[in-house]
Amino acid sequence: MDLFWFIPTHGDGRYLGTSSGARAVDADYMQQIAQAADKLGYGGVLIPTGSSCEDPWITASSLIHSTKRLKFLVAVRPGLVSPTVAARMAATFDRLSGGRLLINVVAGGDPVELAGDGLFLDHDERYELTDEFLDIWRKELAGETVHHHGKHLRIEGGRVLYPPIQSPHPPLWFGGSSPAAIEVAAEHSEVYLTWGEPPDQVKEKIEAVRKAAAAKGRAVKFGLRLHLIVRETEDEAWQAAEDLIKHLDEETIAAAQAIFARFDSVGQKRMSVLHAGDRSSLEISPNLWAGIGLVRGGAGTALVGDPATVAKRLKEYEELGIETFICSGYPHLEEAYRVAELLFPHLPLEQRPAQGPSSISPFGELIANVVRPTPRASAH
Repeated sequence: MDLFWFIPTHGDGRYLGTSSGARAVDADYMQQIAQAADKLGYGGVLIPTGSSCEDPWITASSLIHSTKRLKFLVAVRPGLVSPTVAARMAATFDRLSGGRLLINVVAGGDPVELAGDGLFLDHDERYELTDEFLDIWRKELAGETVHHHGKHLRIEGGRVLYPPIQSPHPPLWFGGSSPAAIEVAAEHSEVYLTWGEPPDQVKEKIEAVRKAAAAKGRAVKFGLRLHLIVRETEDEAWQAAEDLIKHLDEETIAAAQAIFARFDSVGQKRMSVLHAGDRSSLEISPNLWAGIGLVRGGAGTALVGDPATVAKRLKEYEELGIETFICSGYPHLEEAYRVAELLFPHLPLEQRPAQGPSSISPFGELIANVVRPTPRASAH
C-alpha cells in the first residue's frame, strides 16, 4: 500500500471548531509539512481546493523545489477553467516537478460556492461538463489537436506544445458517489477516490466502479481519504479523539451541518448520515470514528487506535482493493511524524524513507554528551 499526507491550506490546529490551539498556515508552515512528508516516506500529498483554501496550483508549485520525491495531488475544476489551459498547466507542472503531478478531478458540490465562481449547472450537468472537459484534456496531453463541439464546451484547434513527462498524461484521480460521477470516473480515471466510509459501504462502491469500468473495457485502481488518530495505546488514541472535539458545542455543530445540508454532493450526504449531527455514538464501525465530520466537510472520519489495530483496519480496506490511503491528522506537522513513527512499521508500504547515516545513538538522546563505549570481548 501507499500512504499520502495532506497540506492543510485552510488552517490547522489542535482542536476542531475553535480558535483555541489554532495555527496559521503560511508558506513556511506548508513547506515544513511537505518536507516532513517527503523525508518520512509518504508517497505524496493532497492539496485541497475550494473558496476557503489557498489556491492549490500555486501552493503545489511553491513546494516543488522544497521536496525531492513527493507527488502532488492537485485539483482541476471543470467549468472554472478551460480544459486547454488546464492541460498546459498540468504539462508545465509535470515537467518542472520531474513527473510528480497527480490530478484530482473535482466537479464541486456546494451550489453557493459554485455560484460565487460563476458556475450555475445542476449536479448531473456538472458531470456532463466534466466528461467533455476530460475528453479534451486527455487528448491534448496525448499530443492531439482537438476540435470539440459539445453541449457545454467548444474548442477549435486546442493543443499542448510541450508534453508532460508522464505519458500520456499525469494520472487522473476521481471522487464522486453518485451514478453520474461513477460513470465519468469509469470512463476517465486511473484511481477512484472515496472517503472513509465503513468497509461494507466502501466494498459496495468499489464493486460499482469496477463494474462500470469493465463495461467500458477499463480497469481502475482505488484510494481512500480519511484521518488517523494513532497513539501508543488504544485508550490514549480515544482520549485524543475526544480532545479533538472537546471545544465543540451544539450550536457550532448545528451551524456546520446546516451548511453541509445545502450541498448537492452525494458523497457529502453519505458522510453526514454517518453521524447525523449527533456526538453520542460516533464509532460507526470498529475503530472508525465520525467525530471530524461534525464540523468538517468532505472527509469526516478517522481511524482511531493503537498502531497494530489501525494497521489491521487499513489492511481490511486493502483487502477490498484500496491501494492508496490519503491521510491527515491534527496538527498536520506533528501527526505526520507520529503516524510515520508509530504506524509505518506495521504496514507493507510501497515506499520507505531512504536510510542514510544515523545520528541516533543506541540509547536515544545522549546523556551528558557521553557515548557509552561498546563492551569489548574478553581475550583468552
